[in-house]
Amino acid sequence: MWDTSKDYRLLVAEKSVELFLRTIEGAKFRGQWDKKRAVQLAKEMLPDIQALRYSYVDPEELVEMPQMKSLKEKAQEIIEALGGEDWHRKFLAQAGKDEREKVEEQVAKIKFFLNTILGLDRRLKLGKINDPVIGVDIVVGEVMSVGKHPRADKLLVTNVNIGERAITVVTNDLSVKEGNRVAVALLPPRVFFGVVSEGMFLGAEEGVLKDVKGEIGGLPKGIPLEALNETRNMVEAFLKG
Repeated sequence: MWDTSKDYRLLVAEKSVELFLRTIEGAKFRGQWDKKRAVQLAKEMLPDIQALRYSYVDPEELVEMPQMKSLKEKAQEIIEALGGEDWHRKFLAQAGKDEREKVEEQVAKIKFFLNTILGLDRRLKLGKINDPVIGVDIVVGEVMSVGKHPRADKLLVTNVNIGERAITVVTNDLSVKEGNRVAVALLPPRVFFGVVSEGMFLGAEEGVLKDVKGEIGGLPKGIPLEALNETRNMVEAFLKG
């Protein structure tokens, strides 16, 4: 019997719903969208996750439970309530200059929530893994562009292709270059001097891993165990709130 009550994938999913609710309650996005509907759907997700957490079945069986289907359906409905598949582009395009940084942060948090819920079944299919890193996606990415941080000389702002989409990652490894194949942990977004980072590069003592094996958007292969330590810490910190 698997202790689903302590499964990091379910714990992170639950916490991501709470993050979404806090974010959306304070959001003042311009344009047409159904805030009330989005909030209601997210609140309805919590009983579904609770049912999964206290089912005490194997992870592979969780994937087949009706609550899993319900979660994914509600996530898709939330996307519609936000304005459709390009909701984030609309919100960013309509944001005023003085509110853009805040909107970028809010959009990134919502993306994290949606990715967490929509990818939950995929992570559960990986089986019985009792490790905080399993609570988030860790994928292979390719650095598409690198630029200096506008407000911090010791940081770089990178655009990274992770398959289905591109994300922004802020890093303090100044040796990262365009074309590097990296491993990215899709963690709750963090703001570094006004720039939102949607993930974190995995690295060891020598710095960011820059020649990671595996398909873009897929699981990285041959990652040294020590490269996962910081992701563990970040997931634990997120769960402690």
